[in-house]
Amino acid sequence: MALIGKLVKAGLDITSKFQSVDDNPQHLQETQLRELLSQAKNTAFGKYHGFEEILKSDDLISSYRKEVPIFNYEQMHEQWWSRQERFEDITWPGRPNFFARSSGTTGNSSKRIPITDEFMATMKSVGTSMVNSLHEFDFPESLFESEVLMLSSSASLDQNVQGFQEGEISGINVSNFPDWYDIFYRPGKEIAAIRDWDERVEAIAEQAPEWNIGAIAGIPSWVLLMLKRIIARHQLNNIHEIWPNFQVYASGGVAFETYREDFEALCRTPITILDTYLASEGFIAYSSRPDTMSMKLALNHGYFFEFIPFDKRGINESGDLLSEPLVLGINEVEVGKEYVLLLSSCAGAWRYVIGDVIRFEDLNPPQIKITGRTKFFLNVVGSQLSEEKMDKAILELAVYFKTTINEYMVAAVKNEHGDYIHQWVLVSDAKSEGLAEKLDDLLKSANKNYTVARSKALKGISVKVISKEQYTAFLAQINKKGGQTKTPKVMKEEKMKTLLEFISQP
Repeated sequence: MALIGKLVKAGLDITSKFQSVDDNPQHLQETQLRELLSQAKNTAFGKYHGFEEILKSDDLISSYRKEVPIFNYEQMHEQWWSRQERFEDITWPGRPNFFARSSGTTGNSSKRIPITDEFMATMKSVGTSMVNSLHEFDFPESLFESEVLMLSSSASLDQNVQGFQEGEISGINVSNFPDWYDIFYRPGKEIAAIRDWDERVEAIAEQAPEWNIGAIAGIPSWVLLMLKRIIARHQLNNIHEIWPNFQVYASGGVAFETYREDFEALCRTPITILDTYLASEGFIAYSSRPDTMSMKLALNHGYFFEFIPFDKRGINESGDLLSEPLVLGINEVEVGKEYVLLLSSCAGAWRYVIGDVIRFEDLNPPQIKITGRTKFFLNVVGSQLSEEKMDKAILELAVYFKTTINEYMVAAVKNEHGDYIHQWVLVSDAKSEGLAEKLDDLLKSANKNYTVARSKALKGISVKVISKEQYTAFLAQINKKGGQTKTPKVMKEEKMKTLLEFISQP
């Protein structure tokens, strides 16, 4: 393995020397769009929206925007994707072999996203670019001599009546790993195929001493639970006692900062945190340089991006898109501004609203951070709280009370007087006394719109604290327990009532 480590590290160094400097982002994106339209011009979608004529236009991007409307999931599924199960050449040539079920962060039922062979190739392509970027981090050879533990959803996929295989995107990826991945991939396909989350983690904990883990990938909340299970099972002081070469954690799916302190408590030595933007709709961005959590946008990997300003030019007060929002290209965005992301891809998604809000941190090359979901925007009574602002307040609250708060849920609900309040549920070991008052003060300091709302229609906030065990039990009850499940941070009133009823049970 030592020889392999030397060879891999040397290979990355050589690759970095021969990699060409990024071309103009606008040119890269126009090339991607042209290739997508060319491949899909003879599909039902392509013929209906005149892809062949768009390709003849002198202004490809403007013509595309003029002829193809913006789609949310419901529109795309009802009008097009649902037909791909029975017919070929609907939104992409042929028929997909897989459908990815999203984890349903907005609280709705899972979405079903078609997964084509070309789409799978883009995921691998972006992953390869991320691996090549590790040269910038100057990791020691010992990292490349070790194994990678990927905590995915179950790799045991369901077979639907039309003959397609379904599962979460991470499970689909793992099920398609070539056999030679067994050299470095853990926990291996056999354990990854275990459907029950607790059984899968127990199997991982049992096998853990046999592995030499250098890197871990997965959603922070579930990786944290797995590491704690391993530490408890083997009576360790920290995870480095069993995996001394553990150096890299690739996060994704949710903001990492609320988990940082708990991760550090489980480690003997510092680890490098990489962020990834890997969704059911694509591997969209990844950490490519040290000392930042911003991610490089995958501009040259089979995706075409558009950006809608996350302000009055693009959305209404509820966070929904305007009927005719302003749409910008990669050459028109600004550093420090937030945008709703539109995606066109070789999965047959066209001008598709993923539901994520991003902010550009740099433009050379384009680097982004995810600041939240459009539906994690709490504005029922004009409070205008984004997920990023809520995360920041929760972090400050945890520091103030010398505790950790990994997850939270919040909803605008009516109290017994018919007035709106914000009901918060925090997952923490903290005592509840004083939390509501301090959280209210922090939000007022961070957001003037919240301060105005608190002086008018928003009459107060209420905070309940639950344990991590209660939170995990709640997710299990609503069938959301697993390696890729994300916390629905902003809930509808009825969902919050369901949660409150659950935690009030003896």
